[in-house]
Amino acid sequence: MRYRPILASVTYHRHVTEERNLSARSAVLSALLGSHPPRLPARHLVRIGGLFGIAEGTVRVALSRMVAAGDLLQSDGGYALSARLLERQARQDESRDPHTRPWDGRWEVAVVTAERRAPADRAAFRHAMGALRLAELREGTWMRPANLLREWPEAVLKQCTLIDGRPREDPTALLWDLDGWAMQARGLERALDRAEGLAEGFVVSAAVLRHLLRDPLLPPELLPGGWPGAELRERYDAFDLAYRQTLLRHLRD
Repeated sequence: MRYRPILASVTYHRHVTEERNLSARSAVLSALLGSHPPRLPARHLVRIGGLFGIAEGTVRVALSRMVAAGDLLQSDGGYALSARLLERQARQDESRDPHTRPWDGRWEVAVVTAERRAPADRAAFRHAMGALRLAELREGTWMRPANLLREWPEAVLKQCTLIDGRPREDPTALLWDLDGWAMQARGLERALDRAEGLAEGFVVSAAVLRHLLRDPLLPPELLPGGWPGAELRERYDAFDLAYRQTLLRHLRD
C-alpha cells in the first residue's frame, strides 16, 4: 500500500513547519503538560523557547499573560499548571495508558434532556463529552461502547439522561473516522523515527499526544485489523523516555 510513505512525508514536513511557527504560549504549555510534576523553573521555560528562536523577553511576557489568564501559577521563580489545566494533563496521561475494562457488548447512550442551555454551557458540555470519548450520533445524542472506566462529571449528568443499550447494527462507522485516525497514527510513528534535534522532537512529541487524545479507545471487537493504537503508544513511550533525558541535560547545561 503506497499511501503510507507519502503520509509519513506529509506528516514529517507538517511538523517541521509547526516547529518554525510555534508560539511562546504553545511551547510553555507543551513543556508543562509533559512534565511530572507540571512545574518548571522560568529559566528552563526560557531555554525551551530558545529551541524555537523565541526571545527570552517574549517567553517572559507570555508567562505573565498566562498567569493573569489563570492558566499558570507562579511561585519561587517557577511556573506550574493551574487546576483547570491539570485536568487536561490528566486526560493526556490517561490517553497514554487507558483505563479500560472487558466489553460485554453494551453501549453508553447519553441523550440531552436539559432545556434552554446558554451557549457557554453548550460549549462546555461538548468539551466534556469529548473528554469522556463519546461521539455524537445526531444532535443531542451521544454514545460509545461501555468499555471505559471513568467518572461522569456532575455537569454532564445534570444535562442528559444516560441509557445502556445494545444497537441492532454496529454504529461505529457513523461515529468515528477510524481509517483517518489510523493513517495519521502511522504517519506519526514515522515522524518519531525521523525526528532529529530537540526542537523537532518537541513538536512531534506534542503532536503524538494530541493524536492520542483523539483515540476513541474502542474495544478490540470494534477495531479494524492492524489498528496502530498500541504500537503508537509503545513507540512513543520509548521515544519520550530518551527524549526527556536529552532535554533535561540540555536544560541543566
